Amino acid sequence: MLASMRTALLLSLALHGTIYTAALPIFHDVQTVLSEGRRDTKVLILGGGVAGVTAARTLHEQGIDDFIIIEARHELGGRMMSHAFGAAGKHWTVEVGANWVQGTQTGDGPANPIWELAKKHNVSLRSSHDFMSVETYDDSGAFDFQDVFRQSIENFRSLTATAGARVPNQLVDMSARSGYALSGARPSSRYEMASEYYQFDWEFGATPEETSWLASSWAHNHTFKTFSPENLLSVDERGFKALIQAEADEFLSEGQVRLNATVSAIFTSRKGVVVMLSDGTTVSADHALCTFSLGVLQHDDVRFIPPLPIWKQEAIHSMAMGTYTKVFMQFPEKFWFDTEVHLSNAIFSTRILHELTRTALQMALYADHERGRYPVWQTLDHPDIFPGCGILFTTVTGTFSQRIESMTDAAVQAEILSVLRSMFPNASIPEPLDFYFQRWYSDPLFRGSYSNWPANFLSEHQGNLRANVDKRLWFAGEATSKKWFGKLSVSTFQKMVNKLNR
Repeated sequence: MLASMRTALLLSLALHGTIYTAALPIFHDVQTVLSEGRRDTKVLILGGGVAGVTAARTLHEQGIDDFIIIEARHELGGRMMSHAFGAAGKHWTVEVGANWVQGTQTGDGPANPIWELAKKHNVSLRSSHDFMSVETYDDSGAFDFQDVFRQSIENFRSLTATAGARVPNQLVDMSARSGYALSGARPSSRYEMASEYYQFDWEFGATPEETSWLASSWAHNHTFKTFSPENLLSVDERGFKALIQAEADEFLSEGQVRLNATVSAIFTSRKGVVVMLSDGTTVSADHALCTFSLGVLQHDDVRFIPPLPIWKQEAIHSMAMGTYTKVFMQFPEKFWFDTEVHLSNAIFSTRILHELTRTALQMALYADHERGRYPVWQTLDHPDIFPGCGILFTTVTGTFSQRIESMTDAAVQAEILSVLRSMFPNASIPEPLDFYFQRWYSDPLFRGSYSNWPANFLSEHQGNLRANVDKRLWFAGEATSKKWFGKLSVSTFQKMVNKLNR
């Protein structure tokens, strides 16, 4: 008992930076590996999502194949996570994580790397005119607030345009809520708040109050103005993850990937890095690339020994992690929207307008008295998606996502059915055949869906977030990208490659 108490005390002291691991008998093997310079590989890539696989590909292309990917789940893909959903005999692949290619390519301009991977690996995609074709509802049923919805589109455009004007004038950043107010948009009715939610929260996984005005604007513009305004929805039965798994299959050998291997601690010294897995085994390398989500870094699920420098910790905890939750239901037959299309007053290409004339409705917006309460609805039982599947889902974000994660499935289902019955008062709505949502925030492998840039997060913080520690421990992932934070994107790792090639 005394020995175990002593070990626990020493471990606690080490984790809080009072002493180092040399004092810990439990980590004797780690200390031996570090002191003797033993190595299992040159580079450990921690996490097998898009950033991890892209890093491995970059190393391979530079002639460096002495690496191992450590992935906690049973497959590569990270937050590109699909789920086999539906009753017996009516199974479909639904995307509980990343679902869209946002921005493709305009003419001969730059192409979205995710779009190029999707084309390369024949991922099935469909046009998703999610902000153009929307039916509107409140708790009395179908209710037309299309004029308010169209105004919300203009308000968002004004928000991003006025943000761009602040930069050359060297004006300070503010929250997107302040930006909206200064642009003249101050939503007060539930219809205005639901419409604003559709334009903003549904994209960023957080409220305007929680989000940087400048960063949200440049993230939007870098995506849709650099590439194109097009959104493509994955409908591939292999799952959207197929694009990164197929890419990995082209160059990875079996020994370069360890699945079902959860990292519990990362030991760093000037001599190298040792990673301890949850089963107590260790893997050592000259370098490690950490691609864990920002949410994981913000929690204590993985221990860094010695603790990360204060400048790194400050950067990690200055940024925010958004949560974006899709709640799926399958019904015996369809009772919801899909019969008409409403166009906003935006200007669309002839091709997109032509597609809209032949496309059934995909989206609905529900205005509740509580902002963010089951506002966005999408049907997958659609001629261009999964006809006859009987699947409908709603999306919630932020603190509302965290709220439903704390509830039982039965309680969440009851709430949602109550909303549906108010939206469709003349329909007889049965219990769903199947019901599912991913608890992103509660999952220790993710702790949220994607990063979000708050108004108090500085560019210097962002630089520190992606900076390496002692040129041994490197960091990558969507949160480390100034342009593409919160987006499914392909990163570059040239600094690390340059170090390895010296």
